[in-house]
Amino acid sequence: MTNVFYLSLEEIIEHLEIVKDEIDFNEVEALINLILDAKKIFCYGAGRSGFIARCFTQRLMHIGLDAYYIGETITPGCGIGDLVVIVSGSGETASSVCMARKALELGAKIVAITANPKGTLASLAHHILRVPGKTKLLERESYAPFTSLFDIAVLAVVDSISSELMRRLGRGEDYILKRHATLE
Repeated sequence: MTNVFYLSLEEIIEHLEIVKDEIDFNEVEALINLILDAKKIFCYGAGRSGFIARCFTQRLMHIGLDAYYIGETITPGCGIGDLVVIVSGSGETASSVCMARKALELGAKIVAITANPKGTLASLAHHILRVPGKTKLLERESYAPFTSLFDIAVLAVVDSISSELMRRLGRGEDYILKRHATLE
């Protein structure tokens, strides 16, 4: 095993500490309130951000919210009163920006979870949750591959938001277990 493995793991852990210190809890609180006020919640991201958005969608569904991942065949229509949460580190991913524009046309509120609060996606959003992390556009030397720091940080943040939603809604592990997949 090379030293790169340990240095990468250490960098990821240190980055999560930075995120914990830098995350704006007012932005988190506002996102939680938007989620609780929404009729339906739609999540989207491209590439690895899409995997994280799917994870968040699943958590929201598990805790009993009406949540969907955009692009699935079972995703219903979107409109006024709905919330669209888009994950994009760069805030410039073409499909994410296009999705935000379409959701705006339909009357939905947009949330951008991004490392780039000055990006195109953020400019379209009603609310921005900035999560620090290395992205395609915000490069620096790193042991962690490509966008891993952003991806891992967003997963930690949205899982923490899910935990807070569970507490506020009074839904514990037993509730989630009843909504968890049984055909596996």
